[in-house]
Amino acid sequence: MKRYLVFLMISVLVFSGCASHYYRKNNDTVSIFLEKPDASRVYFLSSLDGYKPQKAARLDNRTWQIKAPAEAEFKYFYNVDGAVYLPDCRLKEKDDFGSQICIYIPGL
Repeated sequence: MKRYLVFLMISVLVFSGCASHYYRKNNDTVSIFLEKPDASRVYFLSSLDGYKPQKAARLDNRTWQIKAPAEAEFKYFYNVDGAVYLPDCRLKEKDDFGSQICIYIPGL
């Protein structure tokens, strides 16, 4: 039993470190970063433009970036290599499809 718990804890730590998601505000824009080293294509979809896919810029071998208006509230998710991907974001709500969607609220 002890071995199983140790294995489970190590697995959680390893797999939770596979992707990171964070924001950086710079004047009137917010840069949204996704660390997803195994991805070859990342698109950002948000309520800002009716969920039109925007290609994220690859900054290095693990980090992707998208820029958005810093003072606008919006909902968003990613498409990573053809599959919907929801990062571990601070705020979420249920979407119209029975899943969840991230929410960006300025100042939070």
